[in-house]
Amino acid sequence: MDKIEKYKAMEKILREIEDLKNSETAVIKKIGQVETENMNVNADGLDASLTEIYDGAYKNLENIEALHVSFTEKVSDFKETNKITDDMLLEIREQS
Repeated sequence: MDKIEKYKAMEKILREIEDLKNSETAVIKKIGQVETENMNVNADGLDASLTEIYDGAYKNLENIEALHVSFTEKVSDFKETNKITDDMLLEIREQS
C-alpha cells in the first residue's frame, strides 16, 4: 500500500470513529428519552438499570472521543511526515 492509499485508509478510519461517536451520542439521547417517559410510568427498577446503561454509554463516548483525538494526531503526523499535500489529494480525487 503506497503512502497516499494508506493516508486515505486512515481518513476512512477517522470517519468511522466519528460515526461511532455519533452512534454513542444517539444512544445517550435515547436513554434520556426513556428516562423521561419512565417519569410518567415509574416502572420499578428501570431507573437503576438506565443509570447503569447511561454510565456505560457515557464512558464509551469518552473513550471514543479520546481515540478520535489520538488518531487524528496520528493521521496528521503521517500526512506531514510523508509530505502529503491537499493539492496532491485533490489531484488524485479529480483523476478518480
